[in-house]
Amino acid sequence: MKILIIRFSSIGDIVLTTPVTRCLKLQLNAEIHYLTKPNFESILNTNPFINKVHVLDISLIAKAKELQAENFDFVIDLHNNIRTFIFKKALGVKAYSFPKLNIEKFLFVNFKVNKMPNIHIVERYFKPAEKLGITNDGKGLDYFLPTHFKFDYPIDLDKPYITWAIGAQHFTKRFPIIKIIAICNKVNLPIYLLGGKDDETNGNEITSKTNGNVVNLCGKLSLHQSAYVVKKGQLLITNDTGLMHIGSAFQKRIISLWGNTTPAFGMYPYYGNSQVKQTLFENNIINCRPCSKIGFNSCPKKHFKCMEDLDLQAIEEEIKLLF
Repeated sequence: MKILIIRFSSIGDIVLTTPVTRCLKLQLNAEIHYLTKPNFESILNTNPFINKVHVLDISLIAKAKELQAENFDFVIDLHNNIRTFIFKKALGVKAYSFPKLNIEKFLFVNFKVNKMPNIHIVERYFKPAEKLGITNDGKGLDYFLPTHFKFDYPIDLDKPYITWAIGAQHFTKRFPIIKIIAICNKVNLPIYLLGGKDDETNGNEITSKTNGNVVNLCGKLSLHQSAYVVKKGQLLITNDTGLMHIGSAFQKRIISLWGNTTPAFGMYPYYGNSQVKQTLFENNIINCRPCSKIGFNSCPKKHFKCMEDLDLQAIEEEIKLLF
């Protein structure tokens, strides 16, 4: 049996699909192919449950014709949009799609009417696979480093430390810099800041205003290197971003900080059946949240209370509980 899985975005979403990928492979002994964007190829090529990764590096029609030659038996559509509809029609085989719940998300964002099911999005990703008799094995998420991976950046990963993922795609999902500085100055352990090149300036500001225990790694590491730093650390503090799900894949203790988005969308840290402790900080007092299912470049209300009003002392105390 040959199965094509489709998911185009994002790093976090790709990691969240790994339980379905694993269970399809192991429970059906199927040949698993995965279609995604080119920038996610590196984290799928290391996955031993995937036989072949296809990337959307040409036009939709050209790629669809290319995929027709694979003679798939089924398509598992974990993105469910117009692009995936085109692929499903072109391939002409039985296809199953996950419930995207666009109406429920629209009601929640625009009218604050929460009709979202009280389940994680991973469980929703399993819905189309259930048509093939697949069940969730409860083993959580996967993230695989390359076989011959070596970490050669000059930092000490052998002593206890905290990782802090300070970035996010949108401003309204980022914990304010001044508050990160305040917390870092209350913590005695080394703190390694993680993020992309766009977060490097913020990371430099944090290190310049803290007590010498903070190292800015933003923009200096590859995704696999950042994942390894998370894996070796004792605690991950993170916004609603891809590294949060990578931390979950490594079964790490997580403190997640929520701004304009909400765990009620079903994308909080996921550990399967493991009882790993996690703590979610969110502002449930204000009535303007969630204001988006993704995020904005600035607060639509101009106050940013979803992040600004998070309790610093409570976050500091939660960190100290572990150390």
